[in-house]
Amino acid sequence: MTAAGSSSPAAPRPDARTERWRAHREQVRGEFVDAAFRALAEHGPDVSMDDIARAAGCAKPKLYRHFADKTDLYLAILDRVQRTLWERVLTRISLTTDSLADLLHTAIAEYVAVVEEQPDVFRFLVHSRMAQQAEQPERAIEVARRSALLAAQLIEERLAGQDVDTGSLELTAYAIFGAVGSATDWWLGANRARAEVMSTERFAEHVSVIAEGMLHGVAKLNDLPIDVDLPVHLALRTE
Repeated sequence: MTAAGSSSPAAPRPDARTERWRAHREQVRGEFVDAAFRALAEHGPDVSMDDIARAAGCAKPKLYRHFADKTDLYLAILDRVQRTLWERVLTRISLTTDSLADLLHTAIAEYVAVVEEQPDVFRFLVHSRMAQQAEQPERAIEVARRSALLAAQLIEERLAGQDVDTGSLELTAYAIFGAVGSATDWWLGANRARAEVMSTERFAEHVSVIAEGMLHGVAKLNDLPIDVDLPVHLALRTE
């Protein structure tokens, strides 16, 4: 009730046309992202907006009716990769029963599998002209930032009630994501020029050990005992 005794005005109802346009726009954007993946498979990491438009069967101006700029499309592709990875990981893990070591190994193994299936997508995200020419390069790290924060939040939820520095958790998540990304760049690049190329399984094992070492480091900084063979809520304990 208001001060005058009348009922509060009802919240405005969503405009049906606006909702239909929003849904249509999201569908078309998704179709363009699908086309971008097809173009990447055909043209490699140096794919252009023209290549993507041709793969979508339309003129380039239509792309710009649904994406603000190249960076907007770049981020949509990055977001698709992120969602694909998280969906694959979350279907294979149990945050309640899996050990911390198993969680790390599974997440990294799935990440490596995604990269191996579409290596040119990773090369595009890291080295393409579209990434380098983005008008606001800080936007390009936002999806990776969200991934790191999500990982930290998932762990933090399992440590509810324990005196753990959340800043350290976030820093560790950022460090692991950064290390894995840099290692993948090496694996797809300099590694391929070596006489003995590191296998997928060996690479995943190396990265898992590196990530586990970072977890031991943050536990030491927080004076926490850690046992990576236990589930997350038991692996880090304050008493």
